[in-house]
Amino acid sequence: MTKILNEVLSANRDYVAGFDKGDLAMPPARQFAILTCMDARLDPAKYAGLSEGDAHVIRNAGGRASDDAIRSLVISYKLLGTREWFVIHHTDCGMETFNNDIMSDLLASSLKTASVDASGWHDCCEGGGSTDGKYINWLTIKDQAESVLEDVKRIKAHPLVPSDIPVYGYIYDVKSGRLIEVPEATAAGK
Repeated sequence: MTKILNEVLSANRDYVAGFDKGDLAMPPARQFAILTCMDARLDPAKYAGLSEGDAHVIRNAGGRASDDAIRSLVISYKLLGTREWFVIHHTDCGMETFNNDIMSDLLASSLKTASVDASGWHDCCEGGGSTDGKYINWLTIKDQAESVLEDVKRIKAHPLVPSDIPVYGYIYDVKSGRLIEVPEATAAGK
């Protein structure tokens, strides 16, 4: 077993010892969902005041309104009764550090983990790559406020999203922990 695997299983044993959440209902108690980034510095339970069972939290790279994220939001509403949605991106996001071409080139060179420095992204190795990365839109970010607005508009325009669900747009500041509204996105999400 790896050190990480041991730590996770040990933490789970401790969690199980005091577990008292087995009676929570499947629908989120506070009837809302958050679409946000997978960045480990973001803890939606803390920045949004959530307890287990309160809300759906959908996470992906960048917190982007991908087809799969929209699929989850639609299920959240249609089958589990959420009534309000948040799109929350964040400052200092890794999705701002590359574009589709950079990612495709890195993957074509190697499937091993790349590194970044002041001059850009670099592969550690040559060979073993794949050109399939050029067929994926990596949904990178050039401007946080613009990406939040774009995602709110995409969600609101989706034919499976009811028009009466408000979608709010925010940016989480990783230095202060504060949620900063993107007024144009919230306006577009009404």
